Amino acid sequence: MFMKSEGRRLFAALGLTVLLGCGVNQAWAAKVTERSLQKQAAESERAALREKLAALKRDMNRTETAKDHAADALAHSEAAISNANRELRELAEEQTQTSARLAALVKERGELTRVVDAGNRQLGKLLRDQYVAGNEDRIKLLLSGDNPNRINRDLQYFGYVSQAQARLIESLRANLQAVEKNQADTQNAKDELDEIAQEQRDQRAVLEKEKANRAVLLSQLSDKLATQRKQVGNIQRDEERLAGLVGKLTRLIEEQRKAELAEAERRRRQAERALAERQKQQKLQQQLAQQQAQQAARQKPSGPPPKASAKPPANPSANPDAIDADENPAKLASRNELRPEPAVQPGFFPDSFSALRGQLRLPVRGDLIARFGSKRGDGPSWKGLFIRAAEGAEVRAVAGGRVVFAEWLRGFGNLVIVDHGSQYMTIYGNNQSILKRAGDPVRTGDIIASAGNSGGNEQSGLYFEMRHQGRAFDPLGWVTIR
Repeated sequence: MFMKSEGRRLFAALGLTVLLGCGVNQAWAAKVTERSLQKQAAESERAALREKLAALKRDMNRTETAKDHAADALAHSEAAISNANRELRELAEEQTQTSARLAALVKERGELTRVVDAGNRQLGKLLRDQYVAGNEDRIKLLLSGDNPNRINRDLQYFGYVSQAQARLIESLRANLQAVEKNQADTQNAKDELDEIAQEQRDQRAVLEKEKANRAVLLSQLSDKLATQRKQVGNIQRDEERLAGLVGKLTRLIEEQRKAELAEAERRRRQAERALAERQKQQKLQQQLAQQQAQQAARQKPSGPPPKASAKPPANPSANPDAIDADENPAKLASRNELRPEPAVQPGFFPDSFSALRGQLRLPVRGDLIARFGSKRGDGPSWKGLFIRAAEGAEVRAVAGGRVVFAEWLRGFGNLVIVDHGSQYMTIYGNNQSILKRAGDPVRTGDIIASAGNSGGNEQSGLYFEMRHQGRAFDPLGWVTIR
């Protein structure tokens, strides 16, 4: 019978679909996780910025005079400790996010399973009912010789049932596909957690090894470090090194800003040329339409003259980037496609950094033991603040901006420089760990580092400077001490 055979085929198709879903986990296990692909892409994006900073440091090293500074021996270990701590922090954040995603997937899987089970029961009941009523199939109805109205009504009924079956099967198939995708996503999340756990073990091993190396070096170099810290020439060279770095970064940022403005101007001119070309083409089309209308009028056709199109078709040879003629250049200049790509997402750079004067907070909690302008013994005056703080204390960005330097620098250890726009920069030195990378956007209060005594510093804490157009100024005129 028709309905019986149809039911058997439906059961067979359903069984095949379920079996196909069972092998997903084994096939997915061999795939590369999405996390690995995203990390590779992020590394590629950072490569150009790293090359610029490497070139800048090479240039600084060529002009370096003293090559035997004791703190240089600590550079490798302190940078490695910083990198390991940053990696561990990032991995912990990834682990939290991935665990939350896995929990959501497990919950979704349970809901999908209930929906599929309900669909299976409903389809089974429908097929059983059809099997029981199998003697009332279409062929028997057509040959019964019964009342045509009743036959037509019953055939419509069968049509409705078939449509209901088709909808139910399609819904079941979609839910089974959703289950398959959920299984694949769940397996991927589990694989990512395994990757994260292994990377955490590796980074902890690196961290312990580098901490031990640094402790040995500090014990060996303690006398030499203490002597060199007191030498006026070393302090001056450290300050000159930092000033030179800030100056070069300022020039690089200004060059990038000019390049973005030049690109915006180029795109604006291109849009204006496209608009002019479009207007020219439309004018030619209008003239051609007028000529055709005049010619048709002279020929006096018997029927009514054809109406000219209100908007003639575009010339295929016209510029594909052309814009509607009703848009003027001023309007075009405000469109998104004419704006330069922002170096940092909107909301990170303050509208005006100078407007924040008196509203900033110190980047770390601690004791202020050195102020801007105070003397360093027989050496030069302090160009910033030194805030004594416990090792590992959180260092926060005082305002939104972008990290433009995040590396080890002699005299300042693990150093972070944040650009706030309008040639304002804040500088955070002697950190135990740098928790952001060059190019990262930061918001006010974001944790960017942890306090320490890197660079051969005597005490644990944070060295903090503020600069405008490369010149240091007193941060206490800008921050509130609470």
